[in-house]
Formats: sequence, C-alpha cells, structure tokens
Amino acid sequence: MAFIRKKQQEQQLQLYSKERFSLLLLNLEEYYFEQHTASHIQYKGSHDERKIRGSLKVCSKSVIFEPDAISQPIIKIPLRDCVKIGKYGENGANIHFAKAKSGGISLIFSQVYFIKEHNIVAPYKIERGKMEYVFELDVSGKVDDVVETLLQLHRASCLDKLGDQTAMITAILQSRLARTSFDKNRFQSVSEKLHMECKAEMVTPLVTNPGHVCVTDTTLYFQPLNGYPGLEVFCTEDDLCSDIYLKFYEPQDRDDLYFHIATYLEHHVAEHTAESYMLQWQRGHLSNYQYLLHLNNLADRSCNDLSQYPVFPWIINDYCSTELDLSNPGTFRDLSKPVGALNKERLERLLTRYQEMPWPKFMYGSHYSSPSYVLFYLVRIAPEYMLCLQNGRFDNADRMFNSIAETWKNCLDGATDFKELIPEFYGDDVSFLVNSLKLDLGKRQGGQLVDDVELPPWASSPEDFLQKSKDALESSYVSEHLHEWIDLIFGYKQKGSDAIEAHNVFHPLTYEGGVNLNSIEDPDEKVAMLTQILEFGQTPKQLFVTPHPRRITPKFKSLSQTSSYNASIADSLVSPGEESFEDLTEESKTLAWNNISKLQLHEQHKLHKEAVTGIAVSCNGASVFTTSQDSTLKMFSKESKMLQRSISFSNMALSSCLLLPGDATVISSSWDNNVYFYSIAFGRCQDTLMGHDDAVSKICWHDNRLYSASWDSTVKVWSGVPAEMPGTKRHQFDLLAELEHDVSVDTISLNAASTLLVSGTKEGTVTIWDLSTATLLHQIPCHSGTVCDTAFSPDSRHVLSTGADGCLNVIDVQTGMLISSMTSDEPQRCFIWDGNSILSGSQSGDLLVWDLLGAKISERIQGHTGAVTCIWMNEQCSSIITGGEDRQIMFWKLQY
Repeated sequence: MAFIRKKQQEQQLQLYSKERFSLLLLNLEEYYFEQHTASHIQYKGSHDERKIRGSLKVCSKSVIFEPDAISQPIIKIPLRDCVKIGKYGENGANIHFAKAKSGGISLIFSQVYFIKEHNIVAPYKIERGKMEYVFELDVSGKVDDVVETLLQLHRASCLDKLGDQTAMITAILQSRLARTSFDKNRFQSVSEKLHMECKAEMVTPLVTNPGHVCVTDTTLYFQPLNGYPGLEVFCTEDDLCSDIYLKFYEPQDRDDLYFHIATYLEHHVAEHTAESYMLQWQRGHLSNYQYLLHLNNLADRSCNDLSQYPVFPWIINDYCSTELDLSNPGTFRDLSKPVGALNKERLERLLTRYQEMPWPKFMYGSHYSSPSYVLFYLVRIAPEYMLCLQNGRFDNADRMFNSIAETWKNCLDGATDFKELIPEFYGDDVSFLVNSLKLDLGKRQGGQLVDDVELPPWASSPEDFLQKSKDALESSYVSEHLHEWIDLIFGYKQKGSDAIEAHNVFHPLTYEGGVNLNSIEDPDEKVAMLTQILEFGQTPKQLFVTPHPRRITPKFKSLSQTSSYNASIADSLVSPGEESFEDLTEESKTLAWNNISKLQLHEQHKLHKEAVTGIAVSCNGASVFTTSQDSTLKMFSKESKMLQRSISFSNMALSSCLLLPGDATVISSSWDNNVYFYSIAFGRCQDTLMGHDDAVSKICWHDNRLYSASWDSTVKVWSGVPAEMPGTKRHQFDLLAELEHDVSVDTISLNAASTLLVSGTKEGTVTIWDLSTATLLHQIPCHSGTVCDTAFSPDSRHVLSTGADGCLNVIDVQTGMLISSMTSDEPQRCFIWDGNSILSGSQSGDLLVWDLLGAKISERIQGHTGAVTCIWMNEQCSSIITGGEDRQIMFWKLQY
C-alpha cells in the first residue's frame, strides 16, 4: 500500500545519511531484530585485552557490531559462516578471560566484513579464515536469550533450501511481532481514538522493516519492531500524508487500513485520476515534468521502491555539439519508439532473435528501469545503496556512470542496454552528477579515476546541463510528441498487439500480473521469482488503454515546475442582449438579490461524464443546453426532465455555450480551436468557425457580434450575419478586431451595452478593453494564479474577478484601480452578482453568498460534491442553474 507524499521537496529519496549504521548494511530481505550495548573484546597475547565499546545488532542473517569510535570499522559476521555460537567460557573457554565470562558471547566463524572504517563509504573489506570474536553485553542477564536467538537464526541460515530459510525466519519474526504491540502512550494527543492496529513492514529502497501500524481518527503511525529509526508519524491533520509503502502479512489488514485512510482522505484530499491530470496537461496547467511525475505516481512508481522508481524519457539526441539547438527537431530523440528500437540495425538483430524465440517471447533481455539502473545514475549520492545491492562492491569502473554522451551511445548501440532516465535529470539538484563525497569509485582502463560525470560540450556546468535538459523537456517539440512516449510506457502500446507492433515487448515477469505468485507452491521457486522480479525491474501499471491525445496547444510558453491551479472555464452572466421572459422592474430584481441566501435546491441531474463547463437556457425556460469536458453538448428538457439530445463535434472538451437570439442556434466553444454552430431545428452542426490557433476558452454574443477568447493569447471580435433560414445557410464571419494578450486568456465578459470587454488570463491579469476602438484601457495584475471568472456590474462601473488564489477583486472601470479585495480559503470558480451581493460557486462545491459592502460571507449553501464550474441566472433572478465537476446540473429556486 502506498500513500502520496504531500510536499514536492520531500519526494526526492533520502539516499545518503551521515549515520554509520543503517538497514542498508543488511542483505536484501534481511530483518534487523534487536540491539544491545556491548563491547568487542580483543586480545593482545595471552593476558592482554582491549575493549571496544559499541552496539551489537542481531539480524536475521548476520550479527553486526557498530563501534562507538568512528575510526573503528563496523563488523558484520554472516550467520551462515559461523562454525559455533555460544556463551564465552563454556566448553573450556580461555580461563584468562575472567571479566567476560558472565556476559560474553563467543562467535567462531570463517568470514567477516569490515565496513565504513573512519566512516568512509567504500567497498567492504573481507577477512577469511577461522577466527573467534567475543562480545560482552552490558546487561549480562540478556546473554542466554541472545545466544538462543542467534542459534535459531543460525539454524535457519544453514538450511539447504532458500524457501525453508525464509519460512523459518518468517516464523521467528511473527513470533516476535505477536509478543509486542503498539505503544499507545506514543499517541500525539490523548484525545485520539484508535481505529485499528496490525502487523506490517515498512518498505524503503532495498529495505523492509517489520513493526506495528496504528491508525487513529487523525494519525497514521508506524512503530518498528527493533525501535530503529524510531516512531514514525505519517498522517496528521496538518500534514495529510508523507510517502510510505507498507507491506502487510494479511490481505484483510491491508483492506481495513486502506478503508480507514481512504475514508479520512475523502474529506480532505480531492481525488485525481490519470484523465484529470491529462486534461490539465493538455490545457497547459501542468508542465511536462509535472505531468510525468503525476503519471508515475498513479502507476505506483515511487522513490521508495528502486524496482519501481519513477521513469523519465531520454529527450536529447545531441550530446556532441557545442551549442544545443532546441529549435532543430534533429536535436531530439524519437519519442514514438522505445530506446531499444532507436537503432535500426540493432532492432533488426533483436527482431530476428524474437522471431526464433519460443513462447513466451520478448524483444529485450533487460528493462528500461531497474534497481541497478537507478543506482547506476545515483551512485555518487547513494553509494551505500549500490554496495547493498552488489554485496559490498561498486561496479566495474568502466561500467560506471562516467559520461552523459557515453551512456546515451551505449543505450543506442549496446546489445543489452535499453534504459531510460530518472526524474533527477530534469530537477534542480546536481549532486548526482558530482562526486562531492570524494568516493573512490575505481580507475578506468585508461588509468583515469572515476570522478564527476563528464558533461556534453553544450553544458558549461552541471547546473547548466540540468537547466538545458529542463528546457528541452518543456520545449515545443517534446510537448507535441510526449504523448507518443506515454503510449509506450503508461499507455495502450505497453501490452498486446500494439506493443508488438511498436517493438515494445519486455520479459513477461516485468508486467503487472505477469506471474501469479500465489499459484507457486514451491517456496524456493517463489523466493527465486520474487528476487528476479525485484532485480529485473517492473513495467509501470497501465494507465491508458486508448491512444493518448497530444497536447492541444502547438504554441505555449514553458511552464515552471511549480504546480498551478487547474481552473475550469466557467460561464458567467447570460448575454445581456438576450430577450427577457417579461418586463421586470428593478425592484423585483433587488428583492430577489436581498433574499439570495434563501436559495434552495429544487432538483439535480447527472448529464455528463466529465465536468460541466457551460449552461444556456431557452427564452421560455423549457430547454437547458450544457457543455462539458467530455466533449458533448447536451439538450435537457426541463419539463419532461429527460435528456433530449447529445451532440459531439470532436473528441476535445467543450468550454462554454450560448444561445443565439431566437433560440434557433446553440454556439459551443471547444479546446480543438473551433467554435461550433448547432442548429436545433435541423439537429446538426450548421457551421464551424476555425478562428484560433489554440483552444477557445469562452465565447460571448451581442448584436450580431461574436467574441471568442483563446489560449492562443487573443480575444477576437467577429461580425456575424445569422442565417435567414436556420440550417440552410451558413453564417458569414469577418474578423473585426484582435485583442492581443501576453498569455492564455481563460475568461471574458461583456458589459450590458457591449461597449466594454473584460478578460482574465492564466497568469492572473485582468484587462479592460474599449470595444469601440479595440484599445486597452486598463491592465491589472491582481491575482497570483489563473483568473477563473470576470463580470461587469449592471451599471458597468465596476468589474469583479475571482481567481485560483481565492481572491475576489473589485476594480473601478474608469480608473482601473483595485478598490476592494476579499479572500476565501478556496478558489471561487464562477459567480453572478448585482453590484452589491455575490453568489459564487466554490472549489468545494458549495454556493457562497457574499456581502460586498461588509466584505464577508453571509451564507454557505451546500451544493455539488465537486467544484462548481458554471452558473446561470434567469432575468427575473428567481431561478438559478449550476454545473459542477461532479458532472451534475442543479436547479435552484428562491423561496421567499
């Protein structure tokens, strides 16, 4: 079971610690049971002796002694190499060692490892030959118990079959866990209520640590059996979750704990799916780097599991030039092919072998991500991990990560090298490229020492290399082709016939579900299979089963790796030029707004498969039209309460809709850069306006003029002549004006007379335009994130804007001055207002009534289960319809 880390900076693995002892000194799948303060007794002649103070650690396959003095090496004695274990002084022990006989433990063995002498990380030193070490415990009464434990573990390590060894050690472990329980005195608060407690193992890279998991109403705890490294607190009210992987002994414990955690998080954390992140990425709200991190996370890739470490693509193909030209397509790797298929000649050889191979066939004998590959890249900051994985040795100096260009060349030409990259290549920390620990990594055949990684000529420093790598990842070329690589790693080309066609077939053991371990009865075979899976690497969990869409925008600015808020496009007020139900007095509208807090939910309907983005209603109120990110326009009958039509113009999301005067045509804006005109009478798309170079985010209509906002950084004004016979003649459009912005425009709104337009951008700027001259009047950078919605007051004197930063800002139209600002604890995605009161739709799904003069929330009305994304109000201000991320539309009535 995995939980998602809350803070991005915590996501990087804590690979190197200044502590001498760590669980990395243990073998793979070995457990650390207990420790005792003790002394190692050394002899000098028959009467001389020397005591080295330290800590004796009992592990499932070894005994480790950590001296207090760092000048002394850590001693590791494998139990399988022990000839005899017992109390010192028994069976004719040395009579001169009188001081130790009450608390002494004697180990006679044939092999010992010396580790981290002077606290220097280096390959282990090995001494062979029969020898005896004696350890004196400070608490002599513990000697019998420790000796008995060591004898049990020694018997286990000497069993012939690996499966039998594992079974016996597991039995010893379970016995210890059963005799202990979670210490409830360690709760952070006396008011915490216990939900459940169970046994489990916490998994960190190359290490599993057994202990007790405890879940309360506010917190998740893990208490290690051995007390190392101490109590760990993972989930609290202030910090929802750190990154933790737990392995359970019983499936029911796993399911019960998951239920408690999921129930808690359901009320605190919004659920995110691959599809939701995909939409954010398509719209430019996530950088390529962020999107890949999210996909890795959803595919169960974690920095805590080296066999499932996050995988990132090689991007750059040129590591020889002195200048890196990101405008040249030749600079980049072909992202539509796996690494193994990039070299045509090598691929032909691999395909020949594949065709001759018996079932199950695979094209590549090694994977693109495995523990050894991860540590190949990270050895300079994670040397102890490589020593752990490789039995106390570094790899051969010529096979180390010596050069970027050399590594890339080997990935292209090597017979068994098909590895991709890791996130660190597109991060900010250069440590993995620099031998800052001054490690002795050996000498190459030419005699040169392995030191810092050799960079390509176009990189002046490690920092420059990472910056240019990040620039390449966020470049236009990569943004246009990244979906092809996603298809290979996380998508439909990962398995089956599409994988074969894409030359993307790896060993069956690397795929999720490739082998059913529960069906393997032979313990030895099961252990061997688990070891092979761990060391070989694993293919990510498949996230997409259909082709991944490309990024919508061919032109956009590179994004930083700081997450930006995913604001959905929301409808604002109905175009003021639409015909009213009836002549209404200002008094009736005022009365309605004075009672806006008495809004009551009348009915609700789930019409869409994704978030609702726009609402338009016919003049008689009988038909409701909605658009959604699911790419459909829906027509709903208010009277029969039934869906009458569902129209799809393309496979891209629709962002807003409106009805033309006369209720004969519905206009919808789309992320595919187009505006669609749908004839209600003829039931078909009457015309398509291809007016933008990027997604159309919002449209308005007044007096035969169409106003369209787009992520291509423009708002365009078109003259439109409605068809005389709807459905028989196309609209004719001429571009009258183009209002240019610096960044994507997410929302627009007109004043009542359509003489002014206000726009809101992705970067938080509100701009007021004079439409009579198509000139900019005021530009106000008043939000720290995306502007969600904007609207003029009925008298056109003020503009109200809401943003992803949770602010509601009031701007004076004449001066462009920010005259009022209110802050909420969550984004207000959409709103309607009368100049004094505001009804806003919040991120949490509630409707909020704001008193503008009092600068406060006067009422909170429970609404959608997801964010409110659009809102519509009728002319008489008595009926309201809202749409949300929960795919529902809700009908509200004023009761007064």
